[in-house]
Amino acid sequence: MELALALLRATGIEVPDHDPVVAGWASAVAALPTLPALSTLSTLSALSVSPAPHEDPLLDVMLPRLFEAQGVGRALQWESDPVRSLLGVLSALAAADGARRSELLRGCVRRFLLGGSVAELRFFVRLHETLDPAPHEIEPQARDYLRLLPAAPGPVAELALRHLRGLDGLDGGDGLDPLDLVEGWEAVLFRPERKLVRAGLTWMDQRVRLSPGLAASIAGPLALAFASESAELQERALKLAIKHAALMDDEGRTVIRDALGALPPDLGRRAFAVFGGEEPAETGPRDGFDPPALPRPDAPRRAPEPIGSVAEMVPLLNDSDDWQAWERLLAGFVALVHRDREGTAAAFKPHLPGRYEQLYGVRHWDREDTAAGLPGGHWHLYGSHHWNRVHQWLIGAACSLTGVAPERGSWKSRLPDTRRLPPPRLLLLHRAAEIQMAVEQDVVPPLLLATPTLTTGHVEAAELVTRMEVVEAAGAKPLAADLQQALLRLPRERDGEAAERAGRLSSAAGRLVARWLSGARLADPVVEMGWTHPEHGYGEAKPAPSLRAPATGLPLVDRMFAGSPRHGDGVQLAWWPSMFPSHREVAAVYLSRQLRYDRWHHMAIRPDHLRELVLLDGPPGAAVALVLAGLLGTPDMPEAVDILLTMAGRGDLPAAELGRQAAALVGHDRVKLVHLTAALGAASRQGAHEEVWAAVAAALPSLLPQAGQRPRHGLAEFVALAATTAAWCGARGAIPEIEAMAARRGSSGLLREARRLHGLLTAKEG
Repeated sequence: MELALALLRATGIEVPDHDPVVAGWASAVAALPTLPALSTLSTLSALSVSPAPHEDPLLDVMLPRLFEAQGVGRALQWESDPVRSLLGVLSALAAADGARRSELLRGCVRRFLLGGSVAELRFFVRLHETLDPAPHEIEPQARDYLRLLPAAPGPVAELALRHLRGLDGLDGGDGLDPLDLVEGWEAVLFRPERKLVRAGLTWMDQRVRLSPGLAASIAGPLALAFASESAELQERALKLAIKHAALMDDEGRTVIRDALGALPPDLGRRAFAVFGGEEPAETGPRDGFDPPALPRPDAPRRAPEPIGSVAEMVPLLNDSDDWQAWERLLAGFVALVHRDREGTAAAFKPHLPGRYEQLYGVRHWDREDTAAGLPGGHWHLYGSHHWNRVHQWLIGAACSLTGVAPERGSWKSRLPDTRRLPPPRLLLLHRAAEIQMAVEQDVVPPLLLATPTLTTGHVEAAELVTRMEVVEAAGAKPLAADLQQALLRLPRERDGEAAERAGRLSSAAGRLVARWLSGARLADPVVEMGWTHPEHGYGEAKPAPSLRAPATGLPLVDRMFAGSPRHGDGVQLAWWPSMFPSHREVAAVYLSRQLRYDRWHHMAIRPDHLRELVLLDGPPGAAVALVLAGLLGTPDMPEAVDILLTMAGRGDLPAAELGRQAAALVGHDRVKLVHLTAALGAASRQGAHEEVWAAVAAALPSLLPQAGQRPRHGLAEFVALAATTAAWCGARGAIPEIEAMAARRGSSGLLREARRLHGLLTAKEG
């Protein structure tokens, strides 16, 4: 770019109409001096220093294009110093030349009208404000500034509004045409930004006080403000309408009356007392809200059958979060090996070359086997490493099956440090490791016990008994971790017929199954939620739940249901809900430790993890509520609202606990209140208003500030949501903290919403 600009200056040729050249020129001027010495190019040695901007031969061509070329705004978006940046260069040019100043001001407005994002227009907003145009400079382009009000990005609309107010006789200008005034007010009051709407209402009030005859024109803009989603803005607009009602003509009063339906009932009744019309009806507990029906989730489906051939297995021998496919793969592998060990080995062998070094960290040099594409008998181990994924163990089992594995006893050395593993990972890896052990020791059972029969992960009791009968008939033993996982997957409901059949099983494993089916299964653990705080004030607070349950004597099960789970690495989270299909709160405890963002600012828990969780059985509690609240407070995750609606439709949403855990997340700065409010508001409008009211009512006591404290950002909107859902539910009963807040002196948005909520909760029935 620097060379191209130097050549353009030196040759004087026509500058090409090419946007990147303009952006490059602007960046070069902003960073003077930019051009290095070009002593190696003798013909350009004189161009080793960039000219001063006002002497630049490219200035006349580039300056108009600065406001039209794409990419200039983003290249200059961080320019903010009014002296030592391009802003300073251009303002100096404007100060020295009135024609340049006019050109720059017109260019800024022209760029605003072309549109763009906030980032693309940021530099031009700063340039416009650095030039600080006077009202007489705004007046020739007043219509253009009006055109910016409806849809320009917020900073541009604020700029236009401020200068139009200065031109409108409020700050020394001659005033705008009344039709232009109404157009400007309508544009501003229609916008969603509360700051702009407030400014528009203030402008309207001041202008009508100066020119009472304009009162006849304010009804239309005010009617737009009545439809605002902010109760504060609705109230301010109504106060302004009442204030100037006496000056309105019949047409204006009619417009106001027709718009009263957009106001909440309490404001509608106040307006009726002044403007008349049809008296707002007492709408009952839902205040006119007609909620849609909550979704009714489908019953769990049958899980697909295990994979039946090596050809189907090979494409799946990669790391994957599709836990159902992997359960089918594990079950199919065990069944095939037991049924036809040699045939399965022969089918796998051609697919293993290329996976050895990746798996074992080895090289091989046996010429004969190498020529055949298989490893030979001379191996060199680069050092043991751990297998952290299920697919590594299954490939290792295939290598042991085909006789090409360079070592035996991998399950002893390649399991990661079990002290550092979250228990679900530990159980999952034990299940995979024992399959390789069974292959090496040639004790593969005819089938796995824990393969789900339902898509929730459940193993039906009758099917588990049938599988045990097959294992006993084959004279085999079930794998230990597989048996423990199967017991964890039993449904909560007792199956008397299956328990009776299990009583006839003869093996030790069969007797254990019989005891669990007869009622001696695992009880729901006690879950206690806590938080850990970073040492020395660095880092972030993290959820620290703990589990407590009576011991069963099964080591992996007891490890799952007791203690304080470690914060894991988030690997294979998709498996975890299906490992506890009858104890969703336990699954949620482990998922709650993953409520964090990775290095790319992605949430470790995804909506599909939570969607699997909510379809499980078992009483939901604090852990389920915490995980749901964490996803509801994560921006750009609308699926969390759908999941809340699903739980509400099932009738098992712990709404009050959801509110308490949401407040804890906000209090520990893990989610932003504005994001949580938006998600809960969406859920309430889609039929979960009763559940949302229970949640926000439980959250409010922890979120409201103490005397002398500043309220959290977005708290007024959260209290407004509480008031809306309370009206929809017909809620009654004062909340002491809200009552105390409503009694404070002041007129802030938070206090107004607190008074509205307290009034609703203490209103007499009927």
